[in-house]
Amino acid sequence: MATLHADIARPATAAMPPEAARDPDYFPGFATAIPLGIQHVLAMFVSNITPAIIVAGAAGFGYGSADPSELIYMIQMSMLFAGIATLLQSLGPSLPLWGPIGARLPLVQGTSFAYISVMVPIVAGKGVGAMGALMTGALACGVVHTLLSRFVGRIRFALPPLVTGLVVLMIGLSLMRIAVQYAAGGPTTIGTPAYGAPVSWGLAGVVVLATLALKFFGRGIWSTASVLIGLLAGYALALALGRVSLGAVGQAGWFMVPQPFHFGLSWSASAVIGFVLTGFVSSIETIGDVEAICENTARRRATDGELIGAVGADGVGTALAAVFGAMPNTTFSQNVGLIAITGVMSRHIVSLGAALLVVSGLIPKVGAAITTIPIEVLGGGVIVMFGMVASSALSMLAKVEWSQRNMLIFGTALSLSLGLQLEPASLAYLPETPRILLTSGVLPAALIALVLNLVLPREANPSA
Repeated sequence: MATLHADIARPATAAMPPEAARDPDYFPGFATAIPLGIQHVLAMFVSNITPAIIVAGAAGFGYGSADPSELIYMIQMSMLFAGIATLLQSLGPSLPLWGPIGARLPLVQGTSFAYISVMVPIVAGKGVGAMGALMTGALACGVVHTLLSRFVGRIRFALPPLVTGLVVLMIGLSLMRIAVQYAAGGPTTIGTPAYGAPVSWGLAGVVVLATLALKFFGRGIWSTASVLIGLLAGYALALALGRVSLGAVGQAGWFMVPQPFHFGLSWSASAVIGFVLTGFVSSIETIGDVEAICENTARRRATDGELIGAVGADGVGTALAAVFGAMPNTTFSQNVGLIAITGVMSRHIVSLGAALLVVSGLIPKVGAAITTIPIEVLGGGVIVMFGMVASSALSMLAKVEWSQRNMLIFGTALSLSLGLQLEPASLAYLPETPRILLTSGVLPAALIALVLNLVLPREANPSA
């Protein structure tokens, strides 16, 4: 993510001994911990709920639907299980016969964008009944992800920045079409006079401009929460234009009990294979975040135990979320950047932020209020967010030595994976499962780059 300002934290951290600030077990006191915990929630809040909104919209029960109750439930579960997964990471409890789950580091968890390219084709236009397939895939992914955590050290060699950077780039590129559709009025308005209307682009533009202005000219909380405040600016304009209906908020209750298997379970080979393979990619993002926290803030290398625990918490958090109807979880890199700026590595700070997410996830009126945000306003926010996903990939790719070999690997994987995603009809004769996986963009990019990087010689012509 872009550079974050955290000036509100500076007075507290200035008096804190450097050794204490770098200690994950140190508690700086509530006067410092509460505002820093709120900052972590503000930095990840919009990114955390957006995948649920996108998936619900693709299935047909999102924005503009007659009954928003299922979307509200998904938003609530996104907040609740982001908080629970974050607590797993920060507290690091032990499972019987297994051992510690969680890195015991200040890692903030949230709903992952990486799975969207797999989820959307599976549920597209099929309604809430298709969600059972996604939950089955996510549950399988969580279990495999947890098992995979025990082998983290053995697979790191196969995933250099060339591979991981390409994967993150494909995630960003895959999402940009959705961002533009939202800003233009939403997928449900395509083909109607409302699609692309000036007022829609005007609302999205206000969000983008406000976000950029706050990020670069604001200070403290104004910069850290620039996307969220930009959304509020667009929301205020939409409210003034009469484009906001608050009826759902009045109808929503004050407390909700999560329902196990709310969407049920149903078998889908596309979902299970797609989720499991994407979970492998997601684990690499988690490894990178753990290493970044330890090297940049603690000034040491991450231990094997921390890496194993972090990936294991990803898996357990994802499996728990699937049982209650939420999306898969992963670590959020923007919060890693926030820790680098504040210089405070206390895991108890993110635990307080996680508690706030858990409480919010149990209050349906919070989710109902989010569903009143016009889709064009949300579109302005995700234009910025999805662009930053692609930008972070370029930062990763800057570490690559661009030899002819690496350029060919990158170019081949990008060309084929992006081309198949843009032209899915080219695989019309394949069965449904391989067609969905091969046109997802992210999975073929990861597999092609991974295999080519392992099998091709380091020199273009080894015999020369």
